[in-house]
This record gives sequence, structure tokens and C-alpha cells, in this order.
Amino acid sequence: MKSVLCQNAELRLTERPKLTPSKGHVLLEVVRCGICGSDLHMQHHCDHMHDLAKRVGFNGLAKSTDEFVMGHEFCGKILDYGPKTRRKLKQDTLVCAMPLISMDKIGYQSVGLSPNAAGGYAEQVLVQSSLMFEVPNGLDADSAAMTEPMAVALHAVRRSRIKTSEPAIVIGCGPVGLGVILMLKAAGVKTVIASDFSPNRRQLAVRCGADIVIDPKHESPFSNWKEFGLLGNVSDAINAGLKAFEKIQAVPLPWWHAWRIADKLGAMPKRPVIFECVGVPGILQQLIEGAPLFSRIIGVGVCMQSDTIEPALAINKELEIQFVLGYTPLEFRDTLHMIAEGKVNCLPLITGVVGLEGVTNAFTALRDPEQHAKILIDPKRTGSTIELIKS
Repeated sequence: MKSVLCQNAELRLTERPKLTPSKGHVLLEVVRCGICGSDLHMQHHCDHMHDLAKRVGFNGLAKSTDEFVMGHEFCGKILDYGPKTRRKLKQDTLVCAMPLISMDKIGYQSVGLSPNAAGGYAEQVLVQSSLMFEVPNGLDADSAAMTEPMAVALHAVRRSRIKTSEPAIVIGCGPVGLGVILMLKAAGVKTVIASDFSPNRRQLAVRCGADIVIDPKHESPFSNWKEFGLLGNVSDAINAGLKAFEKIQAVPLPWWHAWRIADKLGAMPKRPVIFECVGVPGILQQLIEGAPLFSRIIGVGVCMQSDTIEPALAINKELEIQFVLGYTPLEFRDTLHMIAEGKVNCLPLITGVVGLEGVTNAFTALRDPEQHAKILIDPKRTGSTIELIKS
């Protein structure tokens, strides 16, 4: 079985023994597998990710000296079931699966990030039967393979508790940010502002539904806060608050009762929800500096380095800062059906397809935002050339 191994930051195509499913497992023929930004990071920094996972009580991520097969964004066709595993779907059914698999004695492992659970950069992959979902409505394999990263975006949007009337600001339009834009528009958010230095990514943001696209080299994503009825400074907040208090006092009932009613009805200043999708040091502080008062900042991009912020500034602006990770089985299932039902079109993100021989070339190409957003692996494709996709 052909697989792409990673060890000591080197990728190499090799032959490995075919996989055999155990109880509770299903063997899939990989049809498509996406290359994730975390895969690019794992190539050179897996020791850091391994240590970080251990600090939060999750063991099993690969170390640099391990041989492991990456790939956690995949869809495939059912080949076989493990012993005493209910055959809930027929052979050759196209499925997606959450990249977690239960292993005897060591518990759940991350498929594609663990040396114990080989991922989708291969002709075959093992998945957990209970975490496997049939691809509905005849959905194409390219779109189906986008379920996992789109589920990350759906989780971020749902955890943000954004209202459709609140403006969303997406900082960074790589695959994560573009996915967030798609899910915001699917959720009915009326105004989505996208910011990225890359002209190519700004174009993709428009195709994903962004209403306003900004080049931060020339304009701040927060420059139009007055246009959206936001409060940009404390003086404005004090003036607005005291004027509202005067109006409440004119109501023919005790003002404190009116205030409590207004609180229950959600009468509060408008605020944006800001999705940080870059994940590099310094961005969080920039957002704290620029964000209007009462903003909610959602940390979606994974910053792996130590960072410094100025809490007093965030306190004076009364900002909310929340971090998100992963998704639930329900969000994974919902994402798959949203894509299959046409509520989310993730094809604009797919900019290339490559065979297993071309994975190294794909890793190089993905480091240039002007070339690609998402490259999918087709294990049946021969050669190392990346086929450009224009959807």
C-alpha cells in the first residue's frame, strides 16, 4: 500500500503493509484527502505539538523521530469491517469520518497525527465505525473531503453566538478564514468583512460571500465602525449610555424596572464579532488595539508560539476573548449535510489536486498564498504535478 511517511521533517513515498481493521474499525479506500495547515506545521514542529497535547492531557501525537502518515481531512469508500463490527453501510459506499480512532490499551488516537493511527496520505485508512458518516445526495468526493475543515469553521461560528444583525470581521482569509466566511453566510449573518494582505485570498473571500473585503496594508478592518453603529471609544460609550439612561427615566415606571426589561430584551450597544484566523504572534494584541468597544474576539487560528497582550486595554474596552478548537459529531454531520444540500459551496477553496508522488510539491506550493488555498490528494493519480483547479 502506497503511503507518504513523515519523519524528521522529511516526506517520502513508500510501500507499507495493507491495513487490517480491528473490532469497531472500518477499512476505507481513500478517494480524496485534504492537506491542512496543521499538516504543514506538523512537518517541522511536531515535537512542539506533541508536548502541547501532553500538557492538556492528550497523548499520542507524533514526535519528529516517529514515522507517521498525515492526513485527517478525507473521504473514502468502504472496503471492509473489523470483526464483530456492525456493517451499517454497504461496501463501496462513499463516507467521511471524524479523524479519531479507538486503539486497545491506549485509547483514542488522532488519525493522521499519531504514529499509531495512519492518516489519509495513503491508499487506505482505518476509521472508527461510530464516527463514520455516509456522504448523502450523490455529493462529489472533492466537496465531501472538505467536511472536516468546514466543521472546524461551523464550530467556530456556533461557539461565537453571533447574531445575524452583528457585523462579523474575519482576519485572515486562508482556508480557515474562508471556511468561517462560508459558515457565517450560511448562518444568515448580514455583514461579513474580510481582511487579508493577499490579493488572491481576497478574491476567494468574495467568492465565499464576504460583503466587504479589505487590504490591511491600506485600510484597517475597523475603520468603518461608525457606519455600523459601533462604539469606538469610551467617551462615545459614556455619552450613549447616559443618553439612554435619560430616556429610560422618562418611561412611566421605575427606571430600574425599565432597565431590567431592556437587559432581558438584549438592548445593548451593537458590537462586532471578530474571527482571528491567522494564528501568529502579535495579531491578538493588534485586534485588542483596533477593535471597537464590547467586541467579541474568537481565536480560530492556532498560534503555537508564546504571545504578549495588554490586558488592561482589553479590560477598558470590555472585550470578550474566546478560543475554539475542533467540532462535535453533530457539527461534523451537520457540515456534511450542509455541503450536500448546497447550503455551503466550498469548491472555491479547492485550488489543486495532486497524487501521492506530488505531496512534497504540494507542501511547497501551499506556503505561497498567491498560488493555492486547499490542495487535495487523489491517491490514484500518477505523477508529481499539481493539477490546478478553477471552480
